[in-house]
Amino acid sequence: MSAVSSIYHIVINTYRREMTIPDETSEHLYRYIWSIIKSRGCRLYRINGICNHVHMLIELSPTVALSDLVRDIKQGSSKWAKQQVYFPQFSGWGKEYGAFTCSCRDKDAIIKYIMNQREHHKVNTFEEEYKRMVEMSGMEWNEHRLT
Repeated sequence: MSAVSSIYHIVINTYRREMTIPDETSEHLYRYIWSIIKSRGCRLYRINGICNHVHMLIELSPTVALSDLVRDIKQGSSKWAKQQVYFPQFSGWGKEYGAFTCSCRDKDAIIKYIMNQREHHKVNTFEEEYKRMVEMSGMEWNEHRLT
C-alpha cells in the first residue's frame, strides 16, 4: 500500500467577509462541514473560526482532489446554512480559499492555532491573518485573494 500524507490548513471566508456565522451557533456549521469531509474519506483534525471565516486542518484522502473537496465543502455547507435558522444573515462563501500544506511535525501547533481563533482575532483582523499566511507560504499577496 502506498504511503501518502497530505495535510492541509484550509481557510474559507464568508461572502464579502461579512460577520454571518454567529459564535453561538457556529458548532452546527462545523459539524456539517465535518460530515462532508468525512463522507469524502478525509480526516478532520480541527475546525474553528470566527464570524467571517473558518479554519480547518484536514488530511486529504489520496483519492480526493483538494479543489473538489473545498468545492464540496463550500457548496454543500452554503446550501445547508441558508436553510437553517442558525445563520439568518449567511449569504455564502467567498470565491477564493486558502490551502496551505503542513508537515506532520507542525500538526499540533496548527491545531492549537485553530483552537485559539477567538483570542487571536481580538488582536488581528482576518485580512491581516490571511495575508500573513499567504506570504509565509511563499506566495505573493494580492487583494484579489480576499474575494
